[in-house]
Amino acid sequence: MTAEELKSEVEKALAEIRPFLESDGGDISLVSIDDNIVKVQLLGACTGCSVNQMTLKNGVEATIKRYAPQIQEVISVN
Repeated sequence: MTAEELKSEVEKALAEIRPFLESDGGDISLVSIDDNIVKVQLLGACTGCSVNQMTLKNGVEATIKRYAPQIQEVISVN
């Protein structure tokens, strides 16, 4: 998979997740993909949410890995 195809798959995964985050007043944006590690920025209500790391791993990372199995990890950056 090319870098552009990988980015497209990750964006599709984020589009699937986004409505759930938006329903709680949050959002997410893709920052970068380097060496099969996706960096995202949690926005809105997600930034101060006490369960954002659980959402990141169990929701965001799991969904991204369904679209792009080669992704090793998803991390949040500010």
